Amino acid sequence: MADTYTEPRDSRGEWQPEELPQVVPLFRWPLKIVGILKFLFWPGGYLLGWNSVYIGVGVLAWLFLTPSLERMASFRLDWIALIYLRNAALLTFFAGGMHLRLYMKRAQGNHFKYTNKWLSTDNKKFLFRNQTKDNIFWNFASGCVIWTGYEAVSHWAFANELIPLVSWSENPIYIILILLAIGFMRDMHFYWTHRFSHWKPLYKSAHYLHHKNVNIGPWSGLSMHPIEHILYMSGILLHWVIPSHPIHALAHVMHAGLSPTPGHTGFDKFVLKAGQQDNKERSVAVPGGYFHYLHHKYFTVNFGGGMVPFDKWFGSWHDGSPEIHEIMMARRKRKKSA
Repeated sequence: MADTYTEPRDSRGEWQPEELPQVVPLFRWPLKIVGILKFLFWPGGYLLGWNSVYIGVGVLAWLFLTPSLERMASFRLDWIALIYLRNAALLTFFAGGMHLRLYMKRAQGNHFKYTNKWLSTDNKKFLFRNQTKDNIFWNFASGCVIWTGYEAVSHWAFANELIPLVSWSENPIYIILILLAIGFMRDMHFYWTHRFSHWKPLYKSAHYLHHKNVNIGPWSGLSMHPIEHILYMSGILLHWVIPSHPIHALAHVMHAGLSPTPGHTGFDKFVLKAGQQDNKERSVAVPGGYFHYLHHKYFTVNFGGGMVPFDKWFGSWHDGSPEIHEIMMARRKRKKSA
């Protein structure tokens, strides 16, 4: 597809959306009931947006693509391998599908793309000198392995009653409420583990690998060092402490495995139906896309996912506006002079 769109870009080829990141209505003061209800129940919001996709995939995976707890009561390579293949297939569908459409077919060109640069194909900082191949390697050689390992150990622990298992038949409302809370749980866990990953020793030994992707693509989301994968996927351990059902642990780790993909596409929206002439373009917004893109651009801002505004509360918020950018630069200057 040719770049027929005329979005304004700066001298470096960068573009930013008109609607900049904001604190979600649940944490905005004064509280506005209509805004909160839209955030929770409106199409594209918390319950009818990407968050529900990840949780829904987790629920379906538990119902149809996961061995029985009885089978998982003892460690066996056969069922663990099935879980790995299921996770790898889902990751391929999400990341591979978005990469195919946006970067191989370039189906929407640069439309809604934050930068006009494409992924590196001859850069020695990446394995095989190729950014996409490098990212795919870390996704499957480390990401899916550690994802599967956490999931397998959790299922085994549930099956052997090493951690309390909440009954679906006796506690259906509780189980549904915990499922609905996973998006918030993930965001809180991600902020603190991600901020910890920027601790200098940990950054130099592990997190630097993820940040080689300054110009991000769909496979960049789960392209991490094994140390970081261990830290990143550890959110599933919350369900070893919070009374849970295995469906919660699976939905949680499925959310962690799949949600980085759209947020790392480097696009603000996915065009579903082009129609510049007749004004019938249809597009879907990418959750947290620009917010996280700014993290890869500046490194020291936006450590969270933007749902729970820890960045706002702890001074690392950046929405792309000139005012906030000046604050960030002043803070950096003070830090250097200290």
